[in-house]
Amino acid sequence: MKKENQRSFCIATCMLLAFLLWTVVIKLVDVEAIGPQESSVGFATINRFIHNLTGVHMSLYTITDWLGLVPLVFVMGFALLGLVQWIKRKHLLKVDYDILVLGGFCIVVLAVYVLFEILVVNYRPVLINEILEASYPSSTTMLVMCVMPVSIMQFNVRIKNNVLKRCAVSAMIAFIAFMVIGRFLSGVHWFTDIIGGALLSAGLVLLYRTIIRLKVR
Repeated sequence: MKKENQRSFCIATCMLLAFLLWTVVIKLVDVEAIGPQESSVGFATINRFIHNLTGVHMSLYTITDWLGLVPLVFVMGFALLGLVQWIKRKHLLKVDYDILVLGGFCIVVLAVYVLFEILVVNYRPVLINEILEASYPSSTTMLVMCVMPVSIMQFNVRIKNNVLKRCAVSAMIAFIAFMVIGRFLSGVHWFTDIIGGALLSAGLVLLYRTIIRLKVR
């Protein structure tokens, strides 16, 4: 493994360990029943302060919720690309290496989402349709910060026109920023949920980049 890949792998590992540590600390530090239906939340003081500061904006929640479908469209697009290559080349292992790794990456993201729906760390600061939903890590933040960066990596390789590439990448970066900030300001997640989603996403994306660089296209 080259030094650059070793460094990337170490950073990815550190980010994932930081996420695990952050998750454990949330369950142990400053835990108070400040959520709806007296649900307990870690880092209660800072979470309560920031939640009161931002307030709740359900219109922003609805916008970011619907826009959360955009990363899924990208996932389906890459899945279709992989399927077409599989059919044309008549063998799964002849599909582009980075597309195969991307498929595995998406499965991992889905598995993490399901895991935290089952093992609830904390609940949302507001009821959604009168239901108390799991809130950690922010699934929308995780989805956007996982799918869009790896999509940028794919576009950087597959789009040959530099102008088109720059426009596409710039739009995707702006989308990531809007979604993360919008989700935070909507008030449907605790501050610690957003941080958890960002740490997990960063670790997974860096791990993906390390793996695809192990094999030169």
